[in-house]
Amino acid sequence: MFALPLSAAGRSLSGINIVGPSNAETTPRPPSPAMYQLDIILKKGNNLAIRDRTGTSDPYVKFKIAGKEVFRSKTIHKNLNPVWEERVSLLVDTLRDPLYVKVFDYDFGLQDDFMGSAYLHLESLEHQRTLDVTLDLKDPQYPEHYLGSLELAVTLSPKEDMKDATMLLRRNWKRSSKYQSMRLSDVHRKAQLWRGIVSISLIEGRSLQPMDNNGLSDPYVKFRMGHQKYKSKTISKTLNPQWREQFDFHLYEEQGGYVDITVWDKDAGKKDDFMGRCTIDLSLLSKEHTHKLDLRLEEGEGVLVLLVTLTASAAVSISDLSVNMLDDPNERHQIMQRYNAWRSFHNLKDVGVVQVKVIRAEGLMAADVTGKSDPFCVVELSNDRLQTHTVYKNLNPEWNKVFTFNVKDIHSVLEVTVYDEDRDRSADFLGKVAIPLLNIQNGERKAYALKSKELTGPTKGVIFLEIDVIFNAVKAGLRTLIPIEQKYIEEEPRVSKQLLLRNFNRVRRCIMFLINTGCYINSCFEWESPQRSICAFVLFVIVVWNFELYMIPLALLLPLAWNYFLIASGKDTRQDVQAMEDLVEDEDEDFDKDDKDPKPGPWEDSRDKNHILEDMLASWHFEWIRAMVDSERKGFMNKLYAIQDVCISVQNALDEVASYGERIKNTFNWTVPFLSWLAIVALGVATTLIYFIPLRYIVLAWGVNKFTKKLRDPYTIDNNELLDFLSRVPSDVQVVQYRELKLDPNPSPNKRKKNNPG
Repeated sequence: MFALPLSAAGRSLSGINIVGPSNAETTPRPPSPAMYQLDIILKKGNNLAIRDRTGTSDPYVKFKIAGKEVFRSKTIHKNLNPVWEERVSLLVDTLRDPLYVKVFDYDFGLQDDFMGSAYLHLESLEHQRTLDVTLDLKDPQYPEHYLGSLELAVTLSPKEDMKDATMLLRRNWKRSSKYQSMRLSDVHRKAQLWRGIVSISLIEGRSLQPMDNNGLSDPYVKFRMGHQKYKSKTISKTLNPQWREQFDFHLYEEQGGYVDITVWDKDAGKKDDFMGRCTIDLSLLSKEHTHKLDLRLEEGEGVLVLLVTLTASAAVSISDLSVNMLDDPNERHQIMQRYNAWRSFHNLKDVGVVQVKVIRAEGLMAADVTGKSDPFCVVELSNDRLQTHTVYKNLNPEWNKVFTFNVKDIHSVLEVTVYDEDRDRSADFLGKVAIPLLNIQNGERKAYALKSKELTGPTKGVIFLEIDVIFNAVKAGLRTLIPIEQKYIEEEPRVSKQLLLRNFNRVRRCIMFLINTGCYINSCFEWESPQRSICAFVLFVIVVWNFELYMIPLALLLPLAWNYFLIASGKDTRQDVQAMEDLVEDEDEDFDKDDKDPKPGPWEDSRDKNHILEDMLASWHFEWIRAMVDSERKGFMNKLYAIQDVCISVQNALDEVASYGERIKNTFNWTVPFLSWLAIVALGVATTLIYFIPLRYIVLAWGVNKFTKKLRDPYTIDNNELLDFLSRVPSDVQVVQYRELKLDPNPSPNKRKKNNPG
């Protein structure tokens, strides 16, 4: 770094310095001065491309010179004509390299969509004169497509000869290829870390606007805070909905921020109706205190009732491998004390801490035409997301980074995804692993084979991780009985014949189990096996003659104990998972056949055809609507969308039914030992209570609690503890997705091609 003889010092970024405004007068120089100052005002965009399914985009702009990023604008959400009015000053040492301007649509899932690019040739600019420039955005692959324009004000000023600064600048330029990714890591590290948590409880709505012909509405609420989004469930046919939902946002700005809230009426087969909006200014709310807000809707009718709490940041950090807290014996001891048994009822939301060391990857897929990749790694735990720096032109990258997350739910799944950074396109997927926290062996440095996006088959490469989890078992058990945290951004469901068939087969397997059980019981009545029928008859008489209510939870303990002894003796009772693994692999093959090009070139976009089709449909959405003036066609499309909604509902209903059946089975099969032990404790407590306390007192206590709950806490969020428990047990599909793949040092070319996700 070096100090410039200006009123504000600059900082070097890949050979280009960002400087503050200077009050010094600049005199004209000969045609080839040593340095130039390029002042740019990014004004606005006009008619930018549609990239979201809602018919809008979330655009931001990048400036690059000589392949190095020198500026990134803020993101303007849901706007095709954004106004930035951002200023940047760049110090450059040559005019031969043009300013490369690129526009992207921000997506929370890191798959930012390309919206166009343009070049500004610096040699063509007049010196000492501010020029208004309009750049027409183009897609290099589809140059005939018009993607809108950007308006800039540009001033190019020759600078005084600065020999020492130039030498240091060029020295930094030579070192930039080696340290570029590390510098970018330092620049973006603070932007990734959140400074607090915003807990929002959506309680209810009052006197909302009727939008349907029956004088009612089907309202749901959307929340947005920066790139974070949340969508509530839909409450049908009411103007006074009771949502009772709770979720958290990350607070990145110390001075607060804004939460934008919109209310919508759900309409099947057509566009949802807007019912109003409101905003929360977090800078007006005190921290560590719960605020009850009655927000009146603008552009609509009614009031939303919310509870908002701002709390300090959780223990989240990014560090180098040489500096991490769990390797320090003193810090490790303090953390162990923080989560010991004596503090089991202190701050129940703070269940534990997980430290992830992302060491390196080997044998990654080549995503660029050069036969290399520019890999970076994203680490996710529920809605917490951090990423490494990018290692350029390398198939065996070393990151050596340590990520620390706060654990709010011990049943969360740690997802580690490797992407290839692409200059003009969204990041290309290279591989992924999903590791349940309860499956982690502390301190073990392990190689994980990378999987496809669906986590059903292998892809090329392995990643080396070392993970430590420290948690309080009592807090973890109690948190199991509250609603699971929902992901902010989930893929919109789509109709898939493979997924529909898989869910149907899963439901059929559950039904066949019940039928086979019924047939087995019926065979006892039919005396098909006299010995079995005699034993069943004697057992029936003994149980009925001596039956007490406490025997019901006691009976549920028997299969848990039986399966435990079978597993302990070496007999695995979980054969059904192999059948599900075969079914999922078959489905994965069908997806590969239907959705992906069988012979993709290394220069092609890694997105499958369905995603390309969705982008095209999104881009042409408004023009197509204008063209569809015929009412019959509109009616036909509405019916088509309604049929699609019905198919998605059937698909999701089959998945939910099958998942609950599989989760009950996996509880008794000890698929997750922690949950099976928790079930044993719960059933043991229930047996003891029913044995010693008369049933009427238990029912009376339950009824009094139910009737007085809303009186004691009017804004409590209702939940079903049994369903919350089952939501933590993995279904058979999830068991397959979370299962580690065996490392194959020399995969055959055919197998490699078959499972290539790109």
